Amino acid sequence: MLPYLDETQIRALLTWDDLIPAMERTLAEFSAGRVIQPVRTVLPIEESQRYFGLMPAITNEVMGLKAVTFYPVNVGTNVPTHQGMILLFRPDTGEPLAVMDGTLITEMRTAAVSAAVTNRLAPSEAHVLALLGSGVQAKAHLEALRHVRKFTEVRVWSRNSEHAQRFAHKHGITATSAEAAVRGADVIVTATGAQDPILCGAWLKPGAHVNAVGSCRANCRELDDDAMANTVVVDSREAALREAGDIIMSNAKIYAEVGEIFAGKKPAPLSEITVFKSVGIAAEDLAAAKLVLDRLREK
Repeated sequence: MLPYLDETQIRALLTWDDLIPAMERTLAEFSAGRVIQPVRTVLPIEESQRYFGLMPAITNEVMGLKAVTFYPVNVGTNVPTHQGMILLFRPDTGEPLAVMDGTLITEMRTAAVSAAVTNRLAPSEAHVLALLGSGVQAKAHLEALRHVRKFTEVRVWSRNSEHAQRFAHKHGITATSAEAAVRGADVIVTATGAQDPILCGAWLKPGAHVNAVGSCRANCRELDDDAMANTVVVDSREAALREAGDIIMSNAKIYAEVGEIFAGKKPAPLSEITVFKSVGIAAEDLAAAKLVLDRLREK
């Protein structure tokens, strides 16, 4: 029988210590051209409210597809805005390997990629973290980034101040304004569904690193033009130029794919303000799912 893994099973098998280096390897392979992957297909069901996406990829180790729903209309309900299923196949024979819930994998692989990038681009002495957003990705990034840097101060801001206060209380951090959160921060995460900028480049200190993981639509953005005028890296050039409003609307110049930096083909711009614009790609999902399947087989 084809195995199905739900979120509870995946949570017991997937760890940050395994996932962060796996994302680095996967993105290096992707940027080296060793992954077959089109830009995701997104079908709008109801503009700005409901979307259905299909994300296939083929690597040397696994072949598969993530089918994902993005429903901003679910905000404020008990139903997540992002849900999905992942199907894995053997690339040599085409045989199905497993089906698994994609919600937790999407959550964790996004933060794990940011952690891998932060580990390369943020100052080694970084100790102040700012989270703009207080949802699922803020929580995942707080966990993942603590695996690559030792933060002595964490600040959070949200478009919903009550959410920010609850998040701050739960995690023992400080809720404040967006500007106060960002000024002086070494690492910043933007994880919102904003349509217009919520982070100003004028707030960023020299050498700061930004992980911009929200607002992955061509007509939405989280960072203003000043922020995007800094050194910008992406997971996929092709996908970013089609999907990332932060890049499209600011005409930002892309310095590199992070996989090129991971592979040593482009130097890490350590002394500059850096912005990692993440849109998320299928190869990340499949690598995370394959990791889960491998851990299951080892039990």
